[in-house]
Amino acid sequence: MPAGISQLPLIVRHLGRRPYQRVWEAMKAFTDSRSSDTPDEFWVVEHDPVYTQGQAGKAEHLLNPGQIPVVHSDRGGQVTYHGPGQLVLYVLVDVRRSQLSVRELVTALETAIIRTVAQYHIHAYAKADAPGVYVKNDLGIEAKLASLGLRIRKGCSFHGLALNINMEMSPFLHINPCGYAGMAMTQTSALGGPHSVAEAYPILVAELAQLMGYQAINNIDETA
Repeated sequence: MPAGISQLPLIVRHLGRRPYQRVWEAMKAFTDSRSSDTPDEFWVVEHDPVYTQGQAGKAEHLLNPGQIPVVHSDRGGQVTYHGPGQLVLYVLVDVRRSQLSVRELVTALETAIIRTVAQYHIHAYAKADAPGVYVKNDLGIEAKLASLGLRIRKGCSFHGLALNINMEMSPFLHINPCGYAGMAMTQTSALGGPHSVAEAYPILVAELAQLMGYQAINNIDETA
């Protein structure tokens, strides 16, 4: 258990469906204003359709965005797509207080996803050279199930993970997902897993909270 992380309750905010830009600005404001005794928070959200380009993102990976807006974000990684039916979990964690390394936080995110889908008998795995969570079909063809992107500011993390649940997948065809040309993308509903964000998020939040050692969780519903 990370030292210091379980001393305060974890706050889980349920945001419903919201535009990416507004939530991103709120994450930055929260991170800039927090103090050493501010509880960590997870934000559960679905976004309106949007492509987000990471700090090191290259324009060549945006093949044909069409009418879907593109936001240049301050997270790590390349380009990805967010849309309804995708579970986005933002992790606003005082990494310095928790004594977690960034690698340990990434591993916790990946492991929580793997454990979540394992409950539906989906075998998923992480890769050391390409953050995220992947699966293979019966022919051994690999597809990406979840993407990760973080930013550390003032010793605190924001951004997080995106797990594809039951969404329109065609927008991924108009980018090189995470900077990889031709990368296949998949979702849990196509693999016998959760068919809604509402079904998936309690499992994922519980798995990640357990991995990170939180002893108390306060849920706040902000969907209204």
